Amino acid sequence: MTRIWTFLAPEIPLARIAWLRMLVYGFVVVDVLVNVTDPIPHGDVPEDLYKPLLVRELLHLPAPTPVYVQVLRVVVLVSAVLAASGRLPRLAGAVCALGMLDWVSNAFSYSKIDHDHFALMVALLVLPTVGAASVRDTSTRSAAAGWAVRMIQVGAVAIYFLSALAKIRFGGWGWASGSTFIWAFSRRGNDLAQWMAGYPLLVHASQWALLVLELVSPVLLWLRGRGLAIGIGLCFGFHAITAYLLSIHFAPLVICLFAFLPLERLWPWWQRRRGRAARDQRQHRQPGSATSA
Repeated sequence: MTRIWTFLAPEIPLARIAWLRMLVYGFVVVDVLVNVTDPIPHGDVPEDLYKPLLVRELLHLPAPTPVYVQVLRVVVLVSAVLAASGRLPRLAGAVCALGMLDWVSNAFSYSKIDHDHFALMVALLVLPTVGAASVRDTSTRSAAAGWAVRMIQVGAVAIYFLSALAKIRFGGWGWASGSTFIWAFSRRGNDLAQWMAGYPLLVHASQWALLVLELVSPVLLWLRGRGLAIGIGLCFGFHAITAYLLSIHFAPLVICLFAFLPLERLWPWWQRRRGRAARDQRQHRQPGSATSA
């Protein structure tokens, strides 16, 4: 039981929570402002097109109206800004989580569901469980912070692993030897993607690499040090290639991958860098130095 608890709630510096809050809530602001083509017009379409997700039925959330979605957007934006700044982290974070749950479930109640938002919603739901945190607080270690970070990590890994299971379930093991990538390249690929489409062996190798990467993704929860850096680097690389070839991003998932990184080291690194810069500047200003001369 001790090992299980240590795995689920390792003690980590509170500074990582502060960094994650800025990243996650900052992305919420961008997501709500940029992706208005999903929820905002839903207030103006016929209600017959609205097929609520199960979560909306359980929470008795109403069908969107023009006023409803505009007010909801303001609530999400204000709460996200407050939570990102570290003010009222529990209250503002909880309001943002519930508001964003309403926002994305509204967007996904019209036939299309973006699975990359799952990890983001997990992050929004668990971050308010941790109290105040500062990027400067690298010495205070917290099991509550560790639990929140671990849940975000599990949410990110679940997207990869369950995506692989879905491929195998609906496409069989032959999915990796099929034409999924070629179909995507033909629809929205750039010139390099079109070139790749002419080499089926290369396309199949890419599909097998993706399927294997998704199937082994749970090992990220146990990797440490260089191994973890390589694993996260592969994930970042996959998303960068996908964005370049197909102009498709998985930004909500990419943001949550930062939960695997030791973000608490950023502030000490920045302080050391500023210290060295200040010392160098003082040395150049000393009488007799080449600069002063």
